[in-house]
Formats: sequence, C-alpha cells, structure tokens
Amino acid sequence: MNKQFSLVMSGLTTAFYLFSMPVIAGTATTADLPAPLRVAPSIKGERQQAGSQLGTIHHTKIADKLSYPWAIAFLPDGNFLVTERTGKLRRITPQGEVSDPIQGVPKVFVGGHGGLLDVALAPDFKKSQTVYLSYSEGTGDDEPVGLAVATARLEQGSLEDVKVIYRQEPKQAESPYWEFGGRFLFDDKGHVFITHGDNHVNLAPQQLDKLAGKVVRLSLDGSVPKDNPFVGKKNARPEIWSYGHRNAEGIGFHPITGQIWTTDQGPRGGDELNIVQPGNNYGWPIVSYGVDYTGKQTAETKGPHRHGDGFEPPIYYWAKSPALSSLTFVTADSAWKGNLLLGSLADKQLIRLELDGNKIIHEERLLAHLAQRIRDVRQGPDGFFYVLTDDPNGALYKLEPPKR
Repeated sequence: MNKQFSLVMSGLTTAFYLFSMPVIAGTATTADLPAPLRVAPSIKGERQQAGSQLGTIHHTKIADKLSYPWAIAFLPDGNFLVTERTGKLRRITPQGEVSDPIQGVPKVFVGGHGGLLDVALAPDFKKSQTVYLSYSEGTGDDEPVGLAVATARLEQGSLEDVKVIYRQEPKQAESPYWEFGGRFLFDDKGHVFITHGDNHVNLAPQQLDKLAGKVVRLSLDGSVPKDNPFVGKKNARPEIWSYGHRNAEGIGFHPITGQIWTTDQGPRGGDELNIVQPGNNYGWPIVSYGVDYTGKQTAETKGPHRHGDGFEPPIYYWAKSPALSSLTFVTADSAWKGNLLLGSLADKQLIRLELDGNKIIHEERLLAHLAQRIRDVRQGPDGFFYVLTDDPNGALYKLEPPKR
C-alpha cells in the first residue's frame, strides 16, 4: 500500500472514531477507541473466578445499572458512596442495594470527561460527616467550563451545608475534548491535592497563570498553603503544586517513600506514570511519548523526553495508550502486596505493576474477560479491591486477590 495513502486512511479512521463517539462516554481520544468485543456474562451477586499469574482471582458484581460511575468512597458503616458522571451521588450497600440519588449535589456540567467526578471522605469524617466532591461547572453554551470542588455534610438522603471551596479560574474548556482530571489525595498535614486536566487548551499546562494541566495543593478549607512552591511568584497561581500534566486521573502516596505518584493520559500513545514533586514541570505538551490524533507531532510537541531537556520524565510510560484512569497501591496482605493497580479505559483491563523501588519490573493485565472500561480501582478497608466500570450500565465489583 502506498505509504502516503496509508497515513491518510489511518487519520480518517481515527477521525471517524473521534467524532462518532457519544459525548457522555468521555473525551474523544485514542484511549477511547473500541476494543475487540469479548463477551463474558457476569451475574450480580455471583462469585466468579479469573486467572492471573499469581493465582486465582475471585470477583463479585455488587451492583449494576449505574450511569457512568466514576469514583468510590468507603463509608465507616460498610456502605459505599459512588458518583455517577451524569450528576448523581448514590449510597450502595454491600448487598448491592442502590439508593435513590442523594439530594443537594451542586449543579454539574456534563460533557466530554466532565460531570460529577471524585468523591472522598474528609480526614475527620467520623466527627464532621464531611465529604468532598469534584465536578465540572459552567453552562457550556459558548462559555468555558472548569473544575470545581465542594464540601458538604452527608446526611442519610441528602447533602447539607454545601460549600464550593475551590473553582478553576480562568475556566478554559471550550470543546468536546474537555479533560478535567479531578482526583483527590489527602495528606496527614491538613492538605488536599487535586489533579487538573489540560482542558485540551494548547500550552495552558505550561502557563503558570492558568490552572489547567496542574496538580494543585490546598488546605482543607480551600485556602492556599503558604509553603506552596509558587506562592509570591509573579504571574503564577499560588495553588499550583506541579505542572505540565495532560489528564491525571490517578493519584496516590507510595506507602513506603511517601512520594506522590500520578498516572497521566497521553494523546495517541504516551500514557505516563510520574512521581510528582513540588514545583516540577512534567512537560506536556512540549514533550511527550505520544502524538496527536492525526498520527503526527503537534505544533507544540517537540518529541519525547530527552536527558537535560528541563522536564521531569516519567518513571514508566506506554507507547500505546491504555488510557489510565485510577491508581491504588496494594498494602493489604495478599500475593499482590507492594504492587500497583491501575484502571484502563481503552484496553478495558486492570493493570498490575510489580515494583522494585521506583522501577517497574513486571506488568500483568487482568479482567480482560469483563470487556468493560475500568474507571476506578480502590483498596477497601477490608483488604479487598473495588472496581467501577465506565458504562451507561456501569457496575461495582468486589475483587479478591490471590493469597500468598
């Protein structure tokens, strides 16, 4: 086949997938291209087996018929809080009973990757009953859309005392490629870290007067800590902790080193695993291991990371994007202890990484038989793992890892 003709056809095929996807299914990226169809029935409440390199996995579908579920939080009473990207927050029992929508959720803009995103319990939840919600806000009618964070007191069927403690300013997302990030991470010093997507706005992740493409650090009330790296710097937002990110949808503390690790979705290739340090620049969109959806480097991107280029390289990357969606370190006792679990949207798998210090020494793909986009994976207080599938009929699964 003529090389030029092949490239043109490849670009047309990519464009077809990008613009034929429903907006609610997420941004139109290579990460969202359809995976081969694999059918494996999974019955609610039935404990099923799946193979892995370290032994048998058991998984149980707890609940289904969830509308694009995005995040899980574990309540002290054993129930789950689950966000649906379409704007609803629900309480789910371990037996799979799904509540009516909890009232009082802030008005949410739904489109692209936007909607109701992360949910987390405040560090003092047992006393305060406070939850944190991230979501996209704005009208989208020829007006930009941005990320926002609200806190509220959780009652049985409602949120009370809702307060918006943070807004992305300026709002920048203006096209069907909205990417918002939106994941929370709390430390033990009274701070919350929040990931931000690049909103598909060219060089915004490199511009310190913008919040797109950043990880920000706030105090729990939304105020800015005085020791943030850009406090007092001219033309720089004081909320910023790190910058040059594309769409980080996974964030967590390494249980031994205490370092912050993030996943970052690349464009067409180039998903990254990063160790995030204050004030550092992770390169997007100037350097990337991925290319634009046309198959070419963008005008901004000069190519992959190179030694001495002034940007922090990832500790691991994927040439073909799995579309990383979430991240959890395994600390519970099992054959996976010390491993890292990542959700994958495009490849519709759970990715298990074995670590040697900060090096990735082995990768295994799991749950491919479900053939569903995995949006969130969390380790529960019981030592098991809980997975959300991103679908109009999304599900919550309980995953029992192999024993030692």
